[in-house]
Amino acid sequence: MGQKKIIMPFPSYGFDPSEAAIPWKLLTEKNHQVVFITPDGKKASADYIMLTGKKLGIWKPILKARQDAIDAYSEMEKSEAFCNPLKYEAVLEKDFDAILLPGGHDKGAKEYLESTILQELVANFFEAKKPVGAICHGVVLAARSKNKETSKSVLYNYKTTALLKTQEKLAYNLTRLWLNDYYLTYPEITTEDEVTAALSSSSNFIKGPKPIFKDSQENLKKGFCVQDRNYVSARWPGDIYNFTNKFISLLEN
Repeated sequence: MGQKKIIMPFPSYGFDPSEAAIPWKLLTEKNHQVVFITPDGKKASADYIMLTGKKLGIWKPILKARQDAIDAYSEMEKSEAFCNPLKYEAVLEKDFDAILLPGGHDKGAKEYLESTILQELVANFFEAKKPVGAICHGVVLAARSKNKETSKSVLYNYKTTALLKTQEKLAYNLTRLWLNDYYLTYPEITTEDEVTAALSSSSNFIKGPKPIFKDSQENLKKGFCVQDRNYVSARWPGDIYNFTNKFISLLEN
């Protein structure tokens, strides 16, 4: 099988710690190499509210990153790869085996979601039919990446999932009195609506079962993901183990 090299891009600040650290941990445990990239080649920082639970009030136990993700993040943060990321513009698809796109809803994630450099990079992975994983808002980055020949989204003819409108609105409504629109990266449009608009048919957006429970390495069935050819997607941190295991399977087969 051999070691595979995976790109994981981040904004300078605001990526989701669970959606980055759990995949990093599971991939590195399989002896694969994760290369982090940031806009300026400087060490990134995860969403502080997700890491600490500060400002989440009574919803902290539900909304904060769970302990296994916090532990994995602490480990990842000390790794040489995380401390020495490359610049977005310094990497080429041909030098890597796969790309994994974590999410993040803090406004800082816009730097990542709106990067034309990353959008072109993602499009190149789709063109090369190499494994692409995207979770939560990471699917927005994939949806914005355009096929060079058709100018349509690379997801146009794919089945996908992403953060559900019901999830995004619920988190917003629970916290808006004190966090305002923190949970709405783009207040004018939900993740589900933007991703669905990029698809050839709205039926290609798969919502899956109600996202009530969080999965684990011991209970993958509680999580949900969608695989279509070289692409696997998921909705939220509650799907992260199922998603990562499917991505690893795609990578290794």
